[in-house]
Amino acid sequence: MAAALAHQVGANQPPLLSSPARLPRSSSNARLAAAAVARASSEAKAEAEAKPTEGAAEEERPYEEYEVTIEKPYGLKFSKGRDGGTYVEAILPGAAADKTGQFTVGDKVLATSAVFGDDIWPAAGYGQTMYSIRQRVGPLYMKMERRFGKLDGDGELTEKEIIRAERNSGVVSGRVREIQLQNYQRKMAQKMQREEDLRMGLRLYKDGKYEEALEKFESVLGSKPESTEAAIASYNVACSYSKLNRIQAGLSALEDALKSGYEDFKRIRTDPDLENLRKSEEFDPLLKNYDESFINENALNAIKSLFRFGK
Repeated sequence: MAAALAHQVGANQPPLLSSPARLPRSSSNARLAAAAVARASSEAKAEAEAKPTEGAAEEERPYEEYEVTIEKPYGLKFSKGRDGGTYVEAILPGAAADKTGQFTVGDKVLATSAVFGDDIWPAAGYGQTMYSIRQRVGPLYMKMERRFGKLDGDGELTEKEIIRAERNSGVVSGRVREIQLQNYQRKMAQKMQREEDLRMGLRLYKDGKYEEALEKFESVLGSKPESTEAAIASYNVACSYSKLNRIQAGLSALEDALKSGYEDFKRIRTDPDLENLRKSEEFDPLLKNYDESFINENALNAIKSLFRFGK
């Protein structure tokens, strides 16, 4: 297993995939041309919108592609779309992604940098894309599809939009009730799928198939899990990266687990699966930021020192 992993990393290939097609970066001239086309398209659209035809429905804005390179911390949160793709769910104000002025919620990831070097990997699936993003060494290149805030699967009117349209009539139509039922069924189906992915991930992890387990755990995280599910999945992602000796990715996942409310600090400090992470100089400072018992002990020691207790 270790030999196979070393070969994969050495060859700079993503796990679980036959070698993906490498995507060439656009040349500067191509990017400028694309920008000019985008500007021209935007100007033409603005002119068309300024003179709408009577009774004509507003045209949906066409999606656009753009390229951007950012440094860690990226300040992006992703979610898994219904098509299995990777979509921007949230953008942290003031972080690297926000400062570019390019990203919007709902944008889709089309390709990213490889873990090492200048190769570009297509965004084949959520788990594999997150693997590349988490482990990237150096600046992260991303090819994106700008969707103007339109989230994956938003083709139909939402429950709120229908209710707003019918509010004046004082009638809640059968369509609203149908959407409510569909939303509930979809939510329950997603929960069942997350539970199945978590079980499968744990089974693969137990069998030593850490790369395959990672894809399942990341799938859980991309499907809008509840806080407890997110904490457990993130902890297992951290363990998987620790086993693969991918320290920075493991520490990032461990911090995600702590942010989601994982509080078994004794286990974190003793779990043999996190041994490689504990060797990092960043491990203890990270844990101390969240371990209240450590914080309280330090405060007590400071008070004792101040009043000269325990002499």
